[in-house]
Amino acid sequence: MAADLRLAALCLLFFFSSLPLLTVADCDCEAGEEEQDKAGALKLKIIAVFCILVASAAGSAIPSLGRKFPALSPDTDLFFAVKAFAAGVILATSFVHILPEAFDRLGSPCLVGGPWKKFPFAGFVAMLAAIATLVVDTIATGYFQRAANAKKASAAVGVGDDLEATTPDDHHAHGNGGHSHGHGVSAIIASSAAGTSDDGSAQLIRHRVISQVLELGIIVHSVIIGMSLGASESASTIRPLVIALTFHQFFEGIGLGGCIVQAKLRLRSVLMMSLFFSLTTPVGVVIGIGISSGYNENSPRALVVEGLLSAAAAGILNYMALVDLLAEDFMNPRVQNNGRLQVMVNISLLAGIALMSMLAIWA
Repeated sequence: MAADLRLAALCLLFFFSSLPLLTVADCDCEAGEEEQDKAGALKLKIIAVFCILVASAAGSAIPSLGRKFPALSPDTDLFFAVKAFAAGVILATSFVHILPEAFDRLGSPCLVGGPWKKFPFAGFVAMLAAIATLVVDTIATGYFQRAANAKKASAAVGVGDDLEATTPDDHHAHGNGGHSHGHGVSAIIASSAAGTSDDGSAQLIRHRVISQVLELGIIVHSVIIGMSLGASESASTIRPLVIALTFHQFFEGIGLGGCIVQAKLRLRSVLMMSLFFSLTTPVGVVIGIGISSGYNENSPRALVVEGLLSAAAAGILNYMALVDLLAEDFMNPRVQNNGRLQVMVNISLLAGIALMSMLAIWA
């Protein structure tokens, strides 16, 4: 599963790297006349690459420190609160930053003709992306759950056979009753062993699917926003974006890192996922820098491509934040049975939403 999703992520990255062919188009609408400072803009872009890289790596690494710092362990109240804050940041990014941008792109006056102003494509694509994420989420969870159940059933049969083979000879002295008793004990023990592991196994599978699908959704929008920053030539536009994206990537990394920790993946998989997450936005910035000389953000083709991709990213993040992060934790028995923790995670969620939403004033 992890290898397949990483391959899909690489394909997406290759697709995004080919976007210059789509976005460098003849301009049917004059580019904005905001003052450009290419030297200053390039300096800010380089700073952005390093700031975002460090923030992403630090955010995704913090939940893994729970092994050394018990306060950051997935079993603590602080972990639930921080994860809820990160989910609020992701949710606000979807609704307040990305989705309005998609509506603006597909509703631009530079798009003359075509179906783009006759139908709300931004909302429609966001809905389809959320449904597609649901389909992938449920199919992957179901597939691995069935595989795990089959494996446990096979193991239970093996346990029963082993117990029967090791039954003392004196049980057979009682005739059929003793023999039946031996079978009954083995069946009960095998059933008990399978039952006690059911909940934990299902939860572990769920966490692993969530971590993989969340990373795939994050990669889509991370490359898009990185390209937008890299293609801009206005220092006044880039400056607040650097702050907003650094903040966003840090807490998004915490959310993803928390899911990775709960998935209990191998060290190699953890490092690969964290590295891939940390590099996607900086790679997007580098791609944007490469196409900035011939890129016109107001060309119809660029507006359509960016609008559709932003809408899809918003739908994916919306689903992941609400279903796989918030609903998963808020319905957790630990939260449901602790009134103080319920209040804490709700306040933390609202704080994350408020802070990320406020950044929309400047970026």
